[in-house]
Amino acid sequence: MGRRAGRDRGTGGGAARRGTAASAYARNGPGLVNIAADVDRAERGVPAWLLVLASIVSVQVGAAIAKGLFGQVSPSTMVWLRLATSTVVLLALARPRLRGRTRSDWVVVAGFGAVLALMNWAIYQSFARIPLGLAVTIEFLGPLTVAVLGSRRARDLIWAALAAVGVLLLGFGPVTLDWIGVGLAVLAGAAWAGYILLSGRTGQRWSGVSGLAVASTIATGLASVPMLADGGAADLCNGHVWLIGAAVGLLSSVVPYSLELTALRRMPARTFGILMSLEPAAAALAALLLLGERLGVIEWIAMACVVIASIGATRSAGPKPVD
Repeated sequence: MGRRAGRDRGTGGGAARRGTAASAYARNGPGLVNIAADVDRAERGVPAWLLVLASIVSVQVGAAIAKGLFGQVSPSTMVWLRLATSTVVLLALARPRLRGRTRSDWVVVAGFGAVLALMNWAIYQSFARIPLGLAVTIEFLGPLTVAVLGSRRARDLIWAALAAVGVLLLGFGPVTLDWIGVGLAVLAGAAWAGYILLSGRTGQRWSGVSGLAVASTIATGLASVPMLADGGAADLCNGHVWLIGAAVGLLSSVVPYSLELTALRRMPARTFGILMSLEPAAAALAALLLLGERLGVIEWIAMACVVIASIGATRSAGPKPVD
């Protein structure tokens, strides 16, 4: 469960922030399925689309809160706390079997953990340098690229071109961009793409969410390196910091996963993917309301291009299951 620790929200890419694991949860992960069942009973009268929107809001509000606290806690420490919170929950639910694993099993899950750590670290470092909405928009290019490259339809090149136009427009807006921040968002998108590809291979070798639990443990260990390098050990001596990290982890992981699993029981995967394509806009709105980050007209147009491209790629994929 990292920033997107486990779901592949359709080919448009919305779900891999939390990646392919949503389908794995739904098929084999009894812990989170039970949580989803509890939510389902409690929210039986709530439309599925509203549950998805609530999940999006939870993720982006968590990101905005995290960014607002970067003055107190470094981005690297916040990433570590978020991953650690998710790891504790996943290990408690999955209780993965480690004995009898082949070398290939460990290579795949280690690679999965590495891209999970890189994805979270890079996007939080990007948040610290450029507006939240722009960072999420650029990062979205990773899963969108996977969707377009995996398509055999020439018309999907239109969506790739539209997304490219959106990114190019960002360079002409009134907001002064930190190009290191842009590069970090691109890196996060590339890691997200790798996450999508490796999540499928991990799911083939590890049952349920056990692979994600092991990968999250590895990611937490890897994330400890930049955290300690940034002086995060001193931050962790403060109980308030632990509470902040747990709150961000819950908002960004446990709450949205439960809502999404419930929604996936009630709606087609394609509809789910289209709704998840709204994340860049949700990120910009959360940043506007909670952080006072204002974007110009050009930035909003650029974001709309990427969102429309993601929706188009998702619709072109047809009614496939989320996997």
